Amino acid sequence: MPYKVLVVDDELDFLETIVKRLERRRITVTGVASGEEALKQLETFPVDVVILDVKMPGMDGLETLRRIKRRWPFVEVILLTGHGSVESGIQGMELGAYDYVMKPAKLGDLIAKVEQAYERKRLREKQSQ
Repeated sequence: MPYKVLVVDDELDFLETIVKRLERRRITVTGVASGEEALKQLETFPVDVVILDVKMPGMDGLETLRRIKRRWPFVEVILLTGHGSVESGIQGMELGAYDYVMKPAKLGDLIAKVEQAYERKRLREKQSQ
């Protein structure tokens, strides 16, 4: 599938690993380490799905999600939540996230969610035309 993914996580080891593993599956992906960087990246690198960590210093995932949805309403967002922050995952869905995944997420599960989110984005774009 020719979709583009942006991964946003302040844990650089995790970020590098997930980007490399998605690239190995021939997914067009880029990674950034903060919400601010994610918004800058989206200006020049349009994506279909954002995988977004909830807990980050500076602008957290929920605020980043709000700004993404305000500016790019069709971009689907999958939140990464740590243990004990299921509430933030649910809150994120109320703000328009496609879904949330508990860290550490199995790559296969994450890719399946990304593909579902991409399908939803395509359908929503088609309906809006």
